[in-house]
Amino acid sequence: MPTVIDVPPTDPRVAALLDAQEAELTALYDGDPTQSEPFDPRTLAGEGSVLLAVQHGPELIACGALRRWDAHTAEVKRMYTRQGDRGNGHARRILHALIDRARRLGYARLVLETGDRQPDAIALYERSGFVRIPNYGYYATIESSVCYELPLADEQTG
Repeated sequence: MPTVIDVPPTDPRVAALLDAQEAELTALYDGDPTQSEPFDPRTLAGEGSVLLAVQHGPELIACGALRRWDAHTAEVKRMYTRQGDRGNGHARRILHALIDRARRLGYARLVLETGDRQPDAIALYERSGFVRIPNYGYYATIESSVCYELPLADEQTG
């Protein structure tokens, strides 16, 4: 049975998932690497950051992370499920585990970015209570970016 586990950002299985995600995003957005923020998984080793994965046997089949912005906000990063393992609720399990962890860490809100060519991701975030916000940070001028937030302070059910 697949299990959600904490993993270090140095785990080579995570690197394989993130490489697959990057290749898929590059292809989806016509080879334009600027559609995705340059990302160093080591940024997830800091205080208030979390990297979770779904493990099935020895393999990792999905992942997602929280990267601390400040004492009140974390950003959901690198949500990904291997193509052959999609449709089984793994992304939802990761996202809800991240939301739960963010609450336990005392964050008041989560933010995230996805792309307009990722309807399944958009549907997952909206079903999970995230609401659209103006594009922020790196994504402020990227027209294909879609940004969301989830206030956590007043909502204690998930």
